[in-house]
Amino acid sequence: MWRCMMFTTALALGAHLLSLDARGAEPAAATSRPAPQLRVAAVQMRSTRDLVTNVRRIDEHLARCANDGVRVVVFPECAMTGYFDDEHMRAFSSTQLADAEQCVAEACRKHDIYAIIGTPHRDGDRLYNSAVVITPRGDILARYHKVQLAESWPAAGDELIVFKIDNVPASIIICHDERYPELVRLPVLAGARVVFYLSHESGLDKESKIAPYRAQIQARAVENTVYVVQANAPANADATGSHGQSRLIAPDGNLIEEASIFGEDVIAATLELERATGGQARQSVDRGPLGDWWRAGVAKVRVIGE
Repeated sequence: MWRCMMFTTALALGAHLLSLDARGAEPAAATSRPAPQLRVAAVQMRSTRDLVTNVRRIDEHLARCANDGVRVVVFPECAMTGYFDDEHMRAFSSTQLADAEQCVAEACRKHDIYAIIGTPHRDGDRLYNSAVVITPRGDILARYHKVQLAESWPAAGDELIVFKIDNVPASIIICHDERYPELVRLPVLAGARVVFYLSHESGLDKESKIAPYRAQIQARAVENTVYVVQANAPANADATGSHGQSRLIAPDGNLIEEASIFGEDVIAATLELERATGGQARQSVDRGPLGDWWRAGVAKVRVIGE
C-alpha cells in the first residue's frame, strides 16, 4: 500500500497444452470440470491522460462490481493509460506502469475480485499493447500481448494463452485481433470457454466499421460455441474516442447485454458455463481435411497452470 501511495503522490506531483486426441476431443485427464456459473462485468470506461485518475477509477469500479457479486471485471484496451497518440503511449516508464499495476493488484486483493485490464507493458526494450489478468490475491495470473496491430507504437505479441478464472478456462484478444478467427479458435481448442475481448474500436466518424465490428465478434462466439465478454471505450461528446456498445455475447452468437454508445456503462451477467461447449470449434478437428493442421496449431497455445 505504501508503494501505491508513493506512486500516486509522485505522479500527481510531476507526472500445458491441452492436447486433442484423434477425434479432436479433450482428454478427460487433462481437464477439470468448469464451475457451472461465472458472474462477469464489462466496464465501458472513458480513460483520461492521467494515470493516477485512471487507477483510482478502476479501483472504484472494482469495488462496485464486487458488491454486485461479480467475480471478474474486464476493462477496455489501454484503460490504465488511456488510448491516445503515439507520444502519449510511449511516454510511460516501466516503473510507472509497474506501480500502476501494483495499485490495481492491491485493489483486487482488497475487493476479492479478478480484473482484466488493458495496459501498455514494457519488457526490456519492447513496448506491448497488453492485457494483464490479476487474481483476487493480487497476483499476476497471465499477460497477453496484442498480436495483430492497428497502431505503430507497440511491438506485436507472438503467443496465445489459456488461463483459468475460478477453474473456468478463458482466453484474451485485443481489438484488431478480432478480425483473425484463428486467434480465438486455437485457444478454444486448447480449452477456453470464455473469451475476454478488450477494445478501443474506431470512433463514430468511421461509421462503416461499426457494423463489421458487431458481426465479427458475434461470429467469434457462435463459430466456437463460447462466451465473449467485450469491454470497449465509449464515444466522446465530440464523436472522438471509440463507439461504446460493449457486449456480453452468448455461445449462440446472440447478445446478452449491450452498453450504450456514449455512456460509461457497466454491464454484467451470470454466464451459464454448460452452454459454452466449444462444440463448433471441435468440429473443425473432428470433420474435414484439416484435423492435423488444427492439432499442430493448438500445440502453440500456452496453457497457464498446466
